[in-house]
Amino acid sequence: MPTIDILLPGFAIDTDQGYPAFCGVFLVRGPDAAGRHRNILVDAAHVGRRPFLWNALAAHGLDAEDIDTVVLTHAHWDHVQNIDLFPQATLVLHPDERRYAHTPHANDWATPAWTGLLLEQLPVREVTDGEEIIPGVDVIGLPGHSPGSIGVVVQTERGRATITGDALHFAYVALTKRNPLVFWDADQAARSIERVLTVSDVVYPGHDRPFRLTSDAGIDYLEPFALTLTGLRPDTLGLRFADASSRPLWVMPGVQEQPRLYEKNADDIQRRINRVPKVVRPVPREAGPAKG
Repeated sequence: MPTIDILLPGFAIDTDQGYPAFCGVFLVRGPDAAGRHRNILVDAAHVGRRPFLWNALAAHGLDAEDIDTVVLTHAHWDHVQNIDLFPQATLVLHPDERRYAHTPHANDWATPAWTGLLLEQLPVREVTDGEEIIPGVDVIGLPGHSPGSIGVVVQTERGRATITGDALHFAYVALTKRNPLVFWDADQAARSIERVLTVSDVVYPGHDRPFRLTSDAGIDYLEPFALTLTGLRPDTLGLRFADASSRPLWVMPGVQEQPRLYEKNADDIQRRINRVPKVVRPVPREAGPAKG
């Protein structure tokens, strides 16, 4: 039976000075159809977490060369920046996400113009809803937050567990049923949240701890919260705390233009993909400094 380990936990933290954007990074392990052991990374986080990711792999007895597959739930900056650590791996993502990354909307700050170039540095396998990655590990289509958002459904000892990416950022979204950050389609995003909750016994959100919904519609976290802040004290003057319920819903300005622009750019996208130069990068051997 496949297993899920949390390499880097996700955190539901925002500030009024920017987004730490600590997404969850997950290690899924199990045999493929031929019985060969597979190490599958789901999302890769941003470069601010790079040495921590390296150390987390080492703590599980792995290095970058042991990862054979990297699944991207979507192509936003905070989920993709470390994929170049795994040049030998196959990159798995939805075709709509891959193509959109080459021509993102001008207002889409989560998909910088270089995103498409980064994706093409690895061999790419395009997947859609229902495809198997290995037995017991399947793709689920969860569009809305982005055009080609996907999740990974894993049959585990805890039941059916879904790694959602930002189709469901935080546990409280399971109660509000509204995605707080939409770059593609708010209605699609709401349907994707409902789908996650329908198929899942356990949810691994994009930026929060794994949880179950209780019988009285509460949140039952399955892992404790743990985070150390350096440089601040609880009594630091000017440090304020806000409840997550104050986080506003945000829909990208111009989101209604997305399907039309995507279709308009369709003929040019494959040409862009074919032109991307490959950057030869050795597999890194040193993690760099990281405080745990």
